[in-house]
Amino acid sequence: MQLETAIILDHRDYGAGYRLLRLAAPQIAPQVRPGQFVHLRIPRLEASVLRRPFSIFKAENGELALLYKAIGRGTTALSAATVGEPLSLLGPLGNGFPLDLPAGRVPVLVAGGYGMAALYLLARRLAAPGLVFVGGRSAQDILCVEEFEALGWKVYVATEDGSRGVRGLVTGPLDAWLAEGCAGRTPEFFVCGPNGLLEVIGQRAMARDWRAWLSVDRHMGCGVGACLTCVVKLQDTDGTWLWARACKDGPVFESRQIHWDRIEEEA
Repeated sequence: MQLETAIILDHRDYGAGYRLLRLAAPQIAPQVRPGQFVHLRIPRLEASVLRRPFSIFKAENGELALLYKAIGRGTTALSAATVGEPLSLLGPLGNGFPLDLPAGRVPVLVAGGYGMAALYLLARRLAAPGLVFVGGRSAQDILCVEEFEALGWKVYVATEDGSRGVRGLVTGPLDAWLAEGCAGRTPEFFVCGPNGLLEVIGQRAMARDWRAWLSVDRHMGCGVGACLTCVVKLQDTDGTWLWARACKDGPVFESRQIHWDRIEEEA
């Protein structure tokens, strides 16, 4: 973990209300593992004590790229930051996705909306491409498809209004692929999106004794495990349970670890 003053190299529209922020961060960028995040102090938001967590879209050549949407006070303030401006970053934080898949497993990435951005670095770092299933309300919620396809990944798209891909939830094309026998391969799931999506994919994996790595969505205060605002209830192999901190022990957990009856969806 490093505290670094990063410099904005590029900050532009990505389409559909999303923005791409590219930063020079030579200390943090080389340390990043897929699924980790950075805690960013928002400029011109002096009244706010807390930093904001951002998933890492890309990390290469001493640079970081973050993909976000201006939906609240913090991200709206961030959207006004300009090229050349310094930003205070803390990171990389958290435990990310494993990269050592057992022999014979095919990686299956499942994303809801801009969960695709958090899975892109994983797709780059895994040894071989697999499949991506992404869902959203409409076409404007579907991101990064071309980037994944350029890496050799097969992408399946579902939108609730049918404006892109098949109409319905992302579980539709996923269940169809599972029903076809997964092309004779054993899937290893990696999931990022709303907690409801994480739960249903985790259930599908556990029903077949497969592994599913889930990046849980919790509000984070400090980002380093001190404030305990992001706790997740886990169950141990002996049936006992314990509290874990999403920011430090996660945000990625294997599906069999999580007590879903104690996870509440967070806006």
